[in-house]
Amino acid sequence: MNLRQLPNAITGLRLAMAPVLPWLLVAGHYRAALAVALAAGLSDALDGMLAKRFGWQSRLGSLLDPIADKLMLGLAMLGLAWVSMLPAWLVGLVLARDLVIVAGAAAWWRLAGPFDGRPSLLSKLTTALQVGLVLLCLAELSGLSLPIQARIQMVVAVGLLTFASGLDYVIRYGVRAWRHKRTPPA
Repeated sequence: MNLRQLPNAITGLRLAMAPVLPWLLVAGHYRAALAVALAAGLSDALDGMLAKRFGWQSRLGSLLDPIADKLMLGLAMLGLAWVSMLPAWLVGLVLARDLVIVAGAAAWWRLAGPFDGRPSLLSKLTTALQVGLVLLCLAELSGLSLPIQARIQMVVAVGLLTFASGLDYVIRYGVRAWRHKRTPPA
């Protein structure tokens, strides 16, 4: 294997791990699910570090990495909802936000051309809190004794940030699309 493809191979492994996580949750293997989630997080950091450190970035990697991240996070949340650790409304909100972003990006690409998909600071904070909530739930399922109030507060915070982030994307890119439409082609 060409070493330049190592980050993409690691991302591919993360894609393969994604459906394992909810299966482990449903099967009651909570510590294994936590281990898979931690391995996915480490692999995400590793593939990014390798790509940047050695200049091994690729178009394929730039597409696969966020897909792997979203798939892992979304399936983890679905699994946690299945075992009653997360409310269904929160999982629906997270998935709806991601669908709105993907649909908006596809529409932008079709109507205006290449899409600058860099996440905003609000979006990064939202994702970080979502990951934190998943890890908190997995740690709790694995035997860590936490007050229920901690999870409830995280659920509320993630819900509010997810909604705000989705609204931010709609407004920001809606305004850009409106401006683009009004600007005559050069």
